[in-house]
Amino acid sequence: MKVNTTRLHYLLFFLPYLLFSTHFSVDGFIEEEIKRADFPHGFFFGAATSAYQIEGAFLEDGKSPNNWDVFCLTQGSIENGDNGDICDDHYHRYLEDIEIMHSLGVNAYRFSISWSRILPSMQFFLSILAVNFPVSVCHAVIDHLNKRSFLTVFNVGIEPFVTIHHHDFPQELEDRYGSWLSPLMQYAQFPFLQNLCAITCYCREDFVHFAEVCFRSFGDRVKYWMTINEPNLFAEFAYERGIYPPARCSEPFGNCSVGNSDVEPLIAMHNMLLAHGKAAKLYRQQFQAIIWSLNIYGIITPKQGGFIGIVAHTMMYEPLTEFDQEAASRALAFNTAWTLDPLIFGNYPPEMRRYHGSELPQFSSEEAKIIKGSIDFIGVNHYSTLYAKDCMHCSCILGGDRSIRGFVYSTGERDGVPIGEATGMPRFFVVPRGIGEIIDYIQKRYHNKPIFVTENGYASLEQQQAQVQDLLHDVKRIEFHKSYLASLAQAVRNGANVRGYFIWTLMDDFEWVHGYGIRFGLYHVDPQTLNRIPKLSARWYKNFLTNSSLNTKENVYVSEV
Repeated sequence: MKVNTTRLHYLLFFLPYLLFSTHFSVDGFIEEEIKRADFPHGFFFGAATSAYQIEGAFLEDGKSPNNWDVFCLTQGSIENGDNGDICDDHYHRYLEDIEIMHSLGVNAYRFSISWSRILPSMQFFLSILAVNFPVSVCHAVIDHLNKRSFLTVFNVGIEPFVTIHHHDFPQELEDRYGSWLSPLMQYAQFPFLQNLCAITCYCREDFVHFAEVCFRSFGDRVKYWMTINEPNLFAEFAYERGIYPPARCSEPFGNCSVGNSDVEPLIAMHNMLLAHGKAAKLYRQQFQAIIWSLNIYGIITPKQGGFIGIVAHTMMYEPLTEFDQEAASRALAFNTAWTLDPLIFGNYPPEMRRYHGSELPQFSSEEAKIIKGSIDFIGVNHYSTLYAKDCMHCSCILGGDRSIRGFVYSTGERDGVPIGEATGMPRFFVVPRGIGEIIDYIQKRYHNKPIFVTENGYASLEQQQAQVQDLLHDVKRIEFHKSYLASLAQAVRNGANVRGYFIWTLMDDFEWVHGYGIRFGLYHVDPQTLNRIPKLSARWYKNFLTNSSLNTKENVYVSEV
């Protein structure tokens, strides 16, 4: 048979485009290229970071050590002995990074504020009697933040989404009273000083005060506040598995010197939820409502007026077998609903009450009033989907037979077959349908409350001696975001009240216990020079945001923005 060589060359030339510009659904059908126009007008598209993971400058401008500064000193706590002392040096290179975001075309940026920069805890005893702004508030850092993020982002038309607490807090709060295991972390009182000052004296570095300083200092430009990032994940990692500071756990979940994995995660989570509720109450009473005032020109102008929410870590769970439907439902309740049920309905999920009993802390009637309805929107961090297996009627491993896990064992495999393609992060599989499924679950359980996907990202499968050019050619990351965005767009078409989507993350960073060995960024950061180098995914995201095309041979293989 004679072959038409011209047609064959033509096909081979355009094969990369055909593969790159389409993706396959879970059913194997080719779907249309995802476009920004598939989302509603006014939809926020951005990138997300957190302070400790990119800032560096760990002792500048009076910053005191935080829990991660100290934890990184413990041998074996972080892969390769990495730490956050320098990170991406965003503290000094902020103008460059904001220009990168501006060039991408994002209209939103999610970032967090360092608690130990704003309130250096070394000056605790000097500030204990203060009422509003104690001497320990670091105004140099507030000025720096104004220049670095709030003013700069605001001036280039990027909406700031601010997380008040993203896993890092002053180490002194851990040393003094055990941080989140103590109610003092919410709004610490010192009754023993009442005879001295005739009123209750407050520790001025607790969470509510920290939030108040943020609201007062930046609230005229910030309209979207998230109090705490992933309290459910932090409770699990820090107090159940013991892999985050303060590294408390017990068998069979981990080998820590102190801790109780069956009880302490519940206590820590309880205090974080109450801290959120009290901060939200303060925001609504003193800052959220639009207050009209005279400016220096005698013109009446509005001040503040914004929204407050929280961010939940939301894995999707599917039944391992037909007999595990209830197990998958319990897994969702013990993960997502653990965070959101109290803040919307005023109490823990009934699934948790049923199995935890008296071990689950109780909200007083006054506390229930504070937390109920305390969020204006739901922040969703979603990365993957796992199978759930029931452990009440069969034996399980790794603590699945305990109430803290809801008597559920989760796994990424069924009969040796992974639920999706593996990534560089353990238990993070590529399962695009999962983001649509978790949005559907949240939409139905919480009466279609506004949702922002505050994190969604792909961890590269990196080899030890990978060449920079290989790191930049991250086609898998592009495929990940395209497929997850397609699933999200379908959820929006089905009626989900989703308002925004943030890629994790802008640039490769310090990924907590994984150090710098895991890469989620749109930009590669050279470890020697700290130069930001755009990956192919950065070019794709820019073209997606500007409704341009990535459908030429040049665009497929050139990773410049």
